[in-house]
Amino acid sequence: MSVTPEEQQLRLRVRQLTWEAEGVLSVHLQQLDGSELPAWQPGAHLDLRLPGGLTRQYSLSGSPRHRSTWRVSVLREQSGRGGSAAVHDALRPGDIVDVVGPRNNFPLVEAARYLFIAGGIGITPILPMIEAVAAAGASWSLVYGGRSRASMAFLSELRPYGDAVSVRPQDEYGLLDLDRLLADPREDTAVYCCGPEPLLAAVEQRCAAWPAGALHVERFAAKPRPAADPDQEAAFEVVLRRTGRTVTVPAGKTILEALEDNGIEPLNSCREGICGTCETKVLDGLPDHRDSLLSEEEKAENNTMMICVGRALSDRLVLDL
Repeated sequence: MSVTPEEQQLRLRVRQLTWEAEGVLSVHLQQLDGSELPAWQPGAHLDLRLPGGLTRQYSLSGSPRHRSTWRVSVLREQSGRGGSAAVHDALRPGDIVDVVGPRNNFPLVEAARYLFIAGGIGITPILPMIEAVAAAGASWSLVYGGRSRASMAFLSELRPYGDAVSVRPQDEYGLLDLDRLLADPREDTAVYCCGPEPLLAAVEQRCAAWPAGALHVERFAAKPRPAADPDQEAAFEVVLRRTGRTVTVPAGKTILEALEDNGIEPLNSCREGICGTCETKVLDGLPDHRDSLLSEEEKAENNTMMICVGRALSDRLVLDL
């Protein structure tokens, strides 16, 4: 598991497990010696090394004020890749797990007003944000959708916020009324959304007319995109500025894969372009961004890229590696 200078690698104990809703299990982690955990900000997540050698990213869903434990909450995905099954079936109180973080690709920005939209397990990074903006006295509202009330976690934690929270189970209300929520672009409002891909795509579509930077989303899985055709790709060179090495990236491979083939192991974790561990500064050339993390504006700037999924549109790419 790789660690950036801003993060920490910790060995933590599972203090307890709690059921939050149908299929949603919270894992409470603490230091082995009971000391305080590192500080973190709303929107942060952890890399969690799970039984079986899997590494997965989970949002911190507890309160940053509580430094004795960290809480991550995991929805069991029946058709997932094994991470949620490992949490639900293998983790038990007293187990020791390796953790890297916290890392924050979903930071809470300053705004006059906030509109939070959560779908299902997407409520997890939103909870600490709500605590922060409510404590600051900011104007905010949350619209929270899910399949049914029984499947929606943390309803009891949200209840004290009263009318600022709208709980909208699909079996009672249908799909969230995004047309109404997002019909009128507002200069003073930050929109935060986390949930399944159809919800994120629908919100992104409706926020296209909003001011640049108003929408902030976090994905738990890579954004769908057409499969790359190796026959339409060309090899290119990557120059590693710090070492002076040049590596050829063949068609059908990502930059990270080509570097690993040449014995170079840059920091990486998710290998899907969603966690930010492998974000690398671009010094020259035109990257082919294939990640689900950078905004369209950030991709257009071409200052950084996620090399775990990215390639190049130019014959030569110079990276700060």
